[in-house]
Amino acid sequence: MKIAFVGKGGSGKTTLSSLFIRHLAATGAPVIAVDADINQHLGPALGLDEVQAAALPALGERLPLIKEYLRGTNPRIASAAEMIKTTPPGEGSRLLRVREDNLVYEACARAVELDGDIVRLMVTGPFTDADLGVACYHSKTGAVELCLNHLVDGQGEYVVVDMTAGSDSFASGMFTRFDMTFLVAEPTRKGVSVYRQYKEYARDFGVVLKVVGNKVQGRDDVDFLRAEVGDDLLVTFGHSDWVRALEKGRPPRFALLEDVNRRALHRLHAAVDATYELRDAERYTRQMVHFHLKNAQSWGNERTGADLAAQIDPSFVLGESAVASTTV
Repeated sequence: MKIAFVGKGGSGKTTLSSLFIRHLAATGAPVIAVDADINQHLGPALGLDEVQAAALPALGERLPLIKEYLRGTNPRIASAAEMIKTTPPGEGSRLLRVREDNLVYEACARAVELDGDIVRLMVTGPFTDADLGVACYHSKTGAVELCLNHLVDGQGEYVVVDMTAGSDSFASGMFTRFDMTFLVAEPTRKGVSVYRQYKEYARDFGVVLKVVGNKVQGRDDVDFLRAEVGDDLLVTFGHSDWVRALEKGRPPRFALLEDVNRRALHRLHAAVDATYELRDAERYTRQMVHFHLKNAQSWGNERTGADLAAQIDPSFVLGESAVASTTV
């Protein structure tokens, strides 16, 4: 199951995504955590110190390796250089699976221990001085989109992505790659403005969107959010001494998280699992092709020198049945 956390900058989406990752890991489920935010804070939110977080391998810096691995023996892709972030898999492509070991995880993921449970953490990497004036952040998040496009995940397996802030997520087709999108909103006008943007942009793509209220201090805050977002409001989080200790770099054992916040995490988990029956492999693949063609028409063909439309395998549908037609 693929889950995105989005929201306004400062809303607390990284904190809540890290709590949800800890919750999933505590259940024994396999979890891949991905930091796709321009501000790389998920590692520290999962307990890494500054040195450990800085040492994480950046997906954006390993894009050639990722492309070479994923293209496999796909005859429609002559070289890794011809692949772009939206290049879809086809017969002969290599797919990623949550539970497996592979060269992409070996190069780009690191194991993080959470109270005895292990999750894999992948990060896009920070926006560096070398990028200033010559690159946009989507050149880094493109590695995440490419991996998601080649990922086969099943029920009880989880990929949690901490997305970039605001509506910037819509600068690519990555917003369609998730079973569930949690939009973290504070009980303020600015807090819900991103929700309205996201709801409008996503309405024609079948995106399952639920609002998670954060920094809620009382009934009035809950009533405000309910009035602004209606039934999309799933659950709220208030003050947490556990989170405050985490932000000081001294997180207690996760088992000591407040009961009210633990129950909220269970509701997030149940909402995610309920989307499994909504999965539509044909729509998922169709949307992937849609955004690939848009990239091809706008700049892709000139950039790579390849006919990107020819990379599409019309018989390929990314789902459980795709496994048999891909390189192992």
